[in-house]
Amino acid sequence: MRFYDLSKEERGQLVEKINRDILSDLSSDKTDYILTYFSDEDTYIRKTGYLTIGKLFYARPELQKQLLSTLEKLLEHDKEKVRQTAVNAFGEIGKFHFEKVQHIFDTALFDEHHSVRNAVIGSVKKMGEKNPKPVFA
Repeated sequence: MRFYDLSKEERGQLVEKINRDILSDLSSDKTDYILTYFSDEDTYIRKTGYLTIGKLFYARPELQKQLLSTLEKLLEHDKEKVRQTAVNAFGEIGKFHFEKVQHIFDTALFDEHHSVRNAVIGSVKKMGEKNPKPVFA
């Protein structure tokens, strides 16, 4: 069932489940749930996944290193939806910590799939809206 086919209450429960599952993966050094959500056909499931990553980055500083490492590994995944969603997650982090993720955008901009390249452009745009100072020298 697609995200917006669910009732508002069911969507809230799903978001909470995705948050718990992703935190569980990061806490146990796994990517099972993350891969499930990052590769989902539903854009809004993937969006919930990358927004969760962004929130966890700021709420759980002790997981930041693990989180960045996990996302970097996902950039090498064979599915473009996983790479695209990883780039979007890096964009959430880059809104306030661009220096920690700049190298990712430099590389992902040349990904073989257009959706990953478009995610770079979209993420840079969102980072610029949130933090309008120039991010590229």
